[in-house]
Amino acid sequence: MNAIETRRLSLRYGRTEALRDLDWTVPAGCVCGLLGPNGAGKSTTIKILLNLLRPSAGEARVLGIDSRRLGERELAQIGYVADNQQLPLWMTVRELLDFCRPFYPTWDRELERRLLAEFELPLERKLKQLSRGMLMKASLLSSLAYRPKLLLLDEPFGGLDPLSRHEFIRGVLEAGDFGDWTVLISSHDVEEIERLADRLVFLQEGRLQFEATTESLLARFRRIELTLPAASAAGTPAGGWLEWERSGSLGRFVEPHYRSGVTEAVCRERFAGAEVAVSAMSLREIFIVLAREQRRREKGAKAA
Repeated sequence: MNAIETRRLSLRYGRTEALRDLDWTVPAGCVCGLLGPNGAGKSTTIKILLNLLRPSAGEARVLGIDSRRLGERELAQIGYVADNQQLPLWMTVRELLDFCRPFYPTWDRELERRLLAEFELPLERKLKQLSRGMLMKASLLSSLAYRPKLLLLDEPFGGLDPLSRHEFIRGVLEAGDFGDWTVLISSHDVEEIERLADRLVFLQEGRLQFEATTESLLARFRRIELTLPAASAAGTPAGGWLEWERSGSLGRFVEPHYRSGVTEAVCRERFAGAEVAVSAMSLREIFIVLAREQRRREKGAKAA
């Protein structure tokens, strides 16, 4: 079963195309990272999934239901934490939990107690008096305590210090031990996405660029450095290499489809006598390379 499915999902604001023909799935039970630069359509997608926005075309299905038909029963199984989320700041932490609890039949008082202790939240303090990190943890607690089947996190790390970020992530991971659930997390913090997500989706200007497991993506991207003898001066790079550059006897590029032994053989075939050094890449490095490559292609298309 898929927790999320979209088919040709599109949204327009006048002449602005926020999403275009978005086809992707999030299998139940996974943690999926939603990546992309500012304006890529990440928050728009999440708002459509919650029926906060209606698509211009196509459809999104959440927990098997068309997002436009989500009712009380389905919404009680979905958690949501966002960077710009509106909370009743006049309430205390205790009042917030007392207010939320009756809406969710699956509310787990034991999980609530554990998360309160884990997050060290002051029950009698008003939300408006909390630090940014404490406020985000209060929001997360109120979205985790009822054990949602689907948790949507929209830029949850914004403005958090390293300790608050660590505690936030630990809360998400520990809550996951209580049962099967699915998490979709949109964030610019690629390092944290790499720690959390086992599946990745990359959006660019409202279009799907790729979706893959984190493991497969990290396995197929490599940074290659060639030490070239003078005799290789006439060598030419392969068409699929990204960010090729050469300075004197050194050549560098990114191979997006690395195969151990095969890539090295291709390098030596094209540059006779070259010494080949292969380095693994972090998710952040891969993200930057893909964003640059997409921008280069778009500029080329506009120039044509």
